[in-house]
Amino acid sequence: MGEVLIKAENVSKKFAKDLKKSLYYGLLDVISSVFGKVQKKELRRDEFWAVKDISFEVKRGECLGLIGHNGAGKSTLLKMLNGLISPDEGIITMYGKIGALIELGAGFNPILTGRENIYNNAAVIGFSKKEIDAKLQTIIDFAELEEFIDMPVQNYSSGMKVRLGFAIAAQMEPDILIIDEVLAVGDLGFILKCFKQIDAILPHTAVIFVSHTMPMVARVANQIILMEKGKVSYQGFDVPKGIDAYYSKFNSSDKNVMFDDGEITLVSNAMASNNTIKHGEDLVITFVFETKTILPTIPMLYIEIRDKEQRPVAGIFNDQMKSTLTSTIFTVEVTIPNVLLAKGVYTYDLGVSKHLMKSPMLRINNLDTFQVESETEMWVPFHLNAKWDLKNTI
Repeated sequence: MGEVLIKAENVSKKFAKDLKKSLYYGLLDVISSVFGKVQKKELRRDEFWAVKDISFEVKRGECLGLIGHNGAGKSTLLKMLNGLISPDEGIITMYGKIGALIELGAGFNPILTGRENIYNNAAVIGFSKKEIDAKLQTIIDFAELEEFIDMPVQNYSSGMKVRLGFAIAAQMEPDILIIDEVLAVGDLGFILKCFKQIDAILPHTAVIFVSHTMPMVARVANQIILMEKGKVSYQGFDVPKGIDAYYSKFNSSDKNVMFDDGEITLVSNAMASNNTIKHGEDLVITFVFETKTILPTIPMLYIEIRDKEQRPVAGIFNDQMKSTLTSTIFTVEVTIPNVLLAKGVYTYDLGVSKHLMKSPMLRINNLDTFQVESETEMWVPFHLNAKWDLKNTI
């Protein structure tokens, strides 16, 4: 623990947008290096920095979460770390054997069987045939491919390729493990098994984990880098702060009317406390509706609350409210007591339907946004209150 296995020092990489210019500049760079000329750091015409001045260290037992939107430069950085491309500036130092999952099916020979690819990939990492023999059955069992292990990889589904690739990379227990989003292809059961394996090898491995799924990043990372347009937007050991910075780049609050039969209109919706509450406080929302004709009873209202990943985390509906209406305009105030949602920003959808037939009348997604404040950082949907008692035992 504490041994630095990955070190990047002011690493930069530039590309040309045009293929012909890219080939031309590449040829010039080769000629310059042959004659010992120092390459200019300035960008040439149609060039851009895919990665610019990134530095970090990852020690044995640490996991670096690398996050950012598509095109931020994550994949370029990983390819440099894995040795597939060289940086134009800076130095990358890697110590030990490297297992990498930076692209679905990368490193597999499609005409070879799964078994043959295990030997190929593990040998490339640096393991001997004796070491691979000792791990072979464990890899096959982990990948759940016993029945298909002697079938050509080109006939594998994407999920099967992920299972085999992760099994090789993780079960061989390399010094460095690089994972780039490929787990998103796997099913839930396999993903859980992968995280269990990461937990098992992490004390002896330096891990770089790339994902657009922030709960996954928060699950394993103890330091984080947020990239934006090739540069570092946030870097540090405060993982929740980095994830908050990532989410702040999104705007998911644009409301969207999914269904409207014209019988009812939402006139207004308002939330107390400037759409901000503290953990454990009541959430109060007021709706004003207008109908074409006076309805016999108040419609059924359904509120679905979603987190920053747009996953539904809670639902509320007024199935017990059977009040008679006397006007085409009416107000409904809903109070959700003692909100135990974890700290974060949430959106909610509104559904309106007829009580008797339950036929839909109105559906609006992302109707509004509210924020729950808390001193506790938790990347789970709910932060439950509990009573803790200490009982000393003699």
